[in-house]
Amino acid sequence: MEIAHEMIRTAATYCKADVVKFQKRCNQELLSPEEYNAPHPNPANSYGSTYGEHREFLEFDLEQHRQLQQWCKEEGIEYSTSVWDLTSAREIASLNPSMIKIPSACNLNRELLGYLCDNYPGQIHVSTGMTSPEEIEQIVCFFEQKGRAKDVVLYNCTSGYPVPFEDICLLDLVTLREKYGDRVGAIGFSGHHLGIAVDSAAVALGAEWIERHFTLDRTWKGTDHAASLEPDGVRKLARDCRAVYKALTHKSEDILDIEKVQRNKLKKNQIKW
Repeated sequence: MEIAHEMIRTAATYCKADVVKFQKRCNQELLSPEEYNAPHPNPANSYGSTYGEHREFLEFDLEQHRQLQQWCKEEGIEYSTSVWDLTSAREIASLNPSMIKIPSACNLNRELLGYLCDNYPGQIHVSTGMTSPEEIEQIVCFFEQKGRAKDVVLYNCTSGYPVPFEDICLLDLVTLREKYGDRVGAIGFSGHHLGIAVDSAAVALGAEWIERHFTLDRTWKGTDHAASLEPDGVRKLARDCRAVYKALTHKSEDILDIEKVQRNKLKKNQIKW
């Protein structure tokens, strides 16, 4: 919790991020007994003698999430969480955050999606990694049938840690925007690549939300840290994405005010046509 508190504070005050997003899993619901009691596939990254113990060590309970939400409020940043199962969805929905995320791994769980549609009034953010075009269409149709599609943010995503640049397939974001831009609330980009160059390009291609993994130290134990951004990376990413977004306009008049001064100074001796 101390690390999480520091990450919230850093994301809000130094990085200038808009949202901090955690994850919530009910491991007994997600894992079979065999999976729960099996050794971690990479023992060097394990925090327990079994994979189940490892996952339990990393989980925050509902009251801890309530505290995380309060810390976010104190720091002036939005709190959110990805939910991986129905139990987690029920718990996090009870906190009524402004948004809840459905990770790529769970976007075909109709019971989970249906529960949020029927019991949670906020935005539902959905990643599309590991998901075929036909499945994406089914997901959007499901939300439309529930009357909730305009509350959905649909993310272009490639699931990998880290993802090489050639597998990001950023133009799929354009496809999502063209196909679903008027059917869902917004289109986003969830990246698991290295560096921050791609994210500004995603904004230029129409992404309204950018999601990246965040850590205080990329050398920490665990599989995700190496594919995450440290605070200075998130700070620069937020700065660059906002700059690109601000630049994505047409000129409001043929000669802008900022140009008129230079025009009068630099073009005064030009021959008129």
